[in-house]
Amino acid sequence: MNKTLLSLGHGFSAQALADRLVPQGWRVIGTTRKPEKFAQLEAQGVEPLLWPSDIRQPLAEATHLLTSAGPDAEGDPILREAYDTIAKVASNLEWVGYLSTTGVYGDHDGGWVDETSPTEPATVRGQRRVKSEQEWMNIPDLPVHVFRLAGIYGPGRGPFAKLRKGVAQRVIKKNQIFSRTHVDDIAQVLEASINAPNPGRIYNVCDDDPQPPEVVIEYAAHLLGMEPPPAVPFEEAEMSPMARSFYSDSKRVRNDRIKDELGVTLKYPDFKSALHAMLEEETK
Repeated sequence: MNKTLLSLGHGFSAQALADRLVPQGWRVIGTTRKPEKFAQLEAQGVEPLLWPSDIRQPLAEATHLLTSAGPDAEGDPILREAYDTIAKVASNLEWVGYLSTTGVYGDHDGGWVDETSPTEPATVRGQRRVKSEQEWMNIPDLPVHVFRLAGIYGPGRGPFAKLRKGVAQRVIKKNQIFSRTHVDDIAQVLEASINAPNPGRIYNVCDDDPQPPEVVIEYAAHLLGMEPPPAVPFEEAEMSPMARSFYSDSKRVRNDRIKDELGVTLKYPDFKSALHAMLEEETK
């Protein structure tokens, strides 16, 4: 049977999944708000679809659904446009993935969280995510799986790009710990879940090595042969409200479930192995 993935909000993580599925013969339909991206998507083997648009036909043809669009002040943008359409075909879908964030756990002062930890976000962004997760999970007969992603990096996105652009900061905040995940590991977790559906399940997607942000910047600078940017106290750092909000949460995220239930072996279990691989790929 042919498999078709409808990817709503076809961004960085969704494209990494498509890169795994298309060579296997999957049909992938990806939405974008920018017509100028059509050629790029087509070159990657993805059928572009302008959003917002009528998705009744592609949804009727889809066996799998992935939604990557984050909620805004008015709620989940996908459900706002297409709730009824999705609800009508819910029982026809084999698998649905919702990409969320570990920000839903809120601040744990550097402590550990797992999928059973309460969702108590202090930020508006996190609160919107919790609400959106629940809205997707509440659609009757929809086989939803929630993936709570840690800080995402990968080719073209991460400390190397920021250092080269001269916008990287070594921000120092006491007891600040982040978990991270490479986009390739997100893709393999999603594929593993597709191959072993368990509707209603929640998975944290992150590596094994939570670290303070300044440690990653320092190591990336070392690999590039650059001096790391000067240390800046958090209170004095120039950051957008969005960037500053990330520093309101400090926690270490456990990833045992993706290993124990989905059989995933992380390609990049720590940031050092990932940065080395990224730099090696760039120099080929």
